[in-house]
Amino acid sequence: MAHRTISVTDAARSFSDLVNRVFYTGESATLVRNGVPVARMIPPGPPVCPAALLADAWPRLPHLTAAESRRLAQDIAAARAGLPTPRDPWA
Repeated sequence: MAHRTISVTDAARSFSDLVNRVFYTGESATLVRNGVPVARMIPPGPPVCPAALLADAWPRLPHLTAAESRRLAQDIAAARAGLPTPRDPWA
């Protein structure tokens, strides 16, 4: 699969062409602004699990008990409390 690096300005000018290259040829692209990578365009992959299949299988899947669910929620809350506050790159 081919890969190219393109400036955000050039990508904007030829956006339709870029999307077509990614979709039809499988090419991927990294978009850069002032030499810094800011985004990637890649071809879509096949869905891992169609929603209809998941919905059909859901009743047969194992589920947490109420106690397990509470412990999981506590573990998640404890893990989040230990993380630094994320910095907003747009601020």
